[in-house]
Amino acid sequence: MGKQTALYAQHQAAGAKLVDFAGWDMPLHYRSQLQEHHAVRRDSGLFDVSHMLAIDIYGINSIAYLSYLLANNPQRLTPGKALYSCLLNHEAGILDDLIVYQLSEKHYRIVVNAGNREQDLNWLHEQAKNFNKLIIEQRTDLSIIAIQGPHARHKAHTAFNPAQQSRLDDLKPFHCIEQDGWCIARTGYTGEDGYEVMLPHHQTEAFWQRLIALDMMTCGLGARDTLRLEAGFNLHGADMDAYTTPLESNLEWTVAWEPSTRDFIGRKALSVQRDQRQRVVLRGLVLEERAILRKDCVLITKQGNTGQITSASFSPSLGCSIALARLPLASEEYCQVIIREKHYRAKIVNPPFVRKGKKAFE
Repeated sequence: MGKQTALYAQHQAAGAKLVDFAGWDMPLHYRSQLQEHHAVRRDSGLFDVSHMLAIDIYGINSIAYLSYLLANNPQRLTPGKALYSCLLNHEAGILDDLIVYQLSEKHYRIVVNAGNREQDLNWLHEQAKNFNKLIIEQRTDLSIIAIQGPHARHKAHTAFNPAQQSRLDDLKPFHCIEQDGWCIARTGYTGEDGYEVMLPHHQTEAFWQRLIALDMMTCGLGARDTLRLEAGFNLHGADMDAYTTPLESNLEWTVAWEPSTRDFIGRKALSVQRDQRQRVVLRGLVLEERAILRKDCVLITKQGNTGQITSASFSPSLGCSIALARLPLASEEYCQVIIREKHYRAKIVNPPFVRKGKKAFE
C-alpha cells in the first residue's frame, strides 16, 4: 500500500480506480475518463493533487536564495503573485518545474511534483548552505485540491467562507490569497481557469464534499494528463528531465536572462546552448490519419532526421491523436511517424493544441 492523501477514504467510497503514482495511492478515474475530461473542458472538475509538496521558504535571504535557485526571476514577484519556473542543475538540466508564490515580503511557497519530492528537498537544502538565516519547511500538513474548468470559479464560490469569497472576485490569474490558513491560487494544470487550493488536512474532506454538492465532477489523474497535454503543458519525467534543458523543452520563456547580473544555477550552460545553431526543440504533433501516437514511435523529418515522441494521447477535444515531440530545430511543417511499420503523416505545430476548449492551431 502506498501513501494516502486526506481524501483517500473519499476516493474509495466513490469507487475510484486507485493506482500507484510516485508512491501514492491516487485516483486514476472515477467513471469514464472521457467524461471527466469533457467535464473540465466544458464545465468544472475537481482533482486531489495532495501528492504534490508545498515547501515554505522564510528569511531575510529568501529572495536572494530563490534568485539563485530558479531560472525565472522571483524578484518580479510581489505579495500575492505567483511565478512558474524550472529548477535547474548546473548543466541546465531540469530537475523539476514548479510554481513559486510570494505570500509576504520574506515568505515564499513553492509547490513541487510528487515524484521529485525527496530529490528537490535535498537540492534545496544543499543550495541553501551559502545563505544564512533561511528556513525551509515542508508543509506536510496541507492538502491541495485543484478546481478547474470554465465554470469552476463561479460554481465553487459558495464553498469558501465569506471572508475568502470577498477576496476571490478580483483575484487575477497567477495570483493567490492567504486567509485562515488556506492559500487559494488562480493557477492550474489543465489549460482552463480555476483554483488550486492549499488547506489544512482536517478541513479537506468537508471542503471536498461542499464542492461535490455544487455539482462539480470528481476527476482522476487520467483526465488530468489528457487535459495538460491538450494545453501543451510539459510533464516532468516525460517531456523534460535532468538531461534536457528549457531550450530543448519549449520553456525558454521561463528563463529570465535579464538582469544580466543575476547569476542563477545553470545560466552558464544555458548561455552556451543558446548560441548553438544546431539543437533540438519540443514541438507538437497532430496525426491527420486514423492511428494512435505513442511515446515509442519513431519520427522522420523531411530532411531525413529522426525525432522522439515524449508524450502522446488521443485528444478528446479534437478527436485525433496528439503528441509532444523533440525534433531538430529546423523541422518543417510535417513529419512521418512510423506506427507498426506503417508511415503516417503528422502535422508539426506549436503547442497548445486546445485553448478555451477550441482548436488552437492552424
